[in-house]
Amino acid sequence: MISTRDLSELPDVDGLRRLLKSLAMLDAILCRDWQFRYYSFNSKWAKGERMGSMRDGSGNEFYALFNRHGCYLKGFHHESAMSPYRKGGDGKLWAGLIESVPSEFTEAVTEPAFSTKDTTFCIWRKQTDPAWQRGAIQFPPGHDPDGSAELLAILDGRPETYQAWAADGFEAPSLTVEQVRHIYEHRPLTPELVEAMRYDNPMASDAGSKVTLADLAEDVIEIGYPDAG
Repeated sequence: MISTRDLSELPDVDGLRRLLKSLAMLDAILCRDWQFRYYSFNSKWAKGERMGSMRDGSGNEFYALFNRHGCYLKGFHHESAMSPYRKGGDGKLWAGLIESVPSEFTEAVTEPAFSTKDTTFCIWRKQTDPAWQRGAIQFPPGHDPDGSAELLAILDGRPETYQAWAADGFEAPSLTVEQVRHIYEHRPLTPELVEAMRYDNPMASDAGSKVTLADLAEDVIEIGYPDAG
């Protein structure tokens, strides 16, 4: 299981970028109301930067910033033992979380939109790094003290993981693993695929109308799907 204590199953920088685009595209198809989506991706976040995110509506979130150096990812689980709002935490971040973040990602650490003050885990990987990195942290007892195992589980790259999650999260039990795999592999969208994915999904449309491929045009542009690179 992926967590800050074992990042071996997390894709490399390019693989994570593609995966976050896929998650955002799947959410856009299954849920037309942006505010109720969990995953999003902005391929034009800033010059030379792209950003993927997750927000679950309960205060838990993560942000992944991609720049020419690599990727910086920070997350927050409000019920974790390492929350700055824990009893006795005094609003301070857990020691070691961000002190070792490379200068290449300084702007991400100071970016107001990422709310660094709300951080329970933080990882990064430069393009030249052989693996994902984190700070020197003394973890408190517990299975998932920083919430990373829960929030990063979706990033294992397995279509079955998203399919199982969407059956509950979006009430989409008819979504198939093959449909998810189509998006994970960044194959082009087709009208038939979009219609099939949204069939019998109570969150699929407003007032019972069915989405078309054209309805997804703005999402496709913002996400940058499919990814030729």
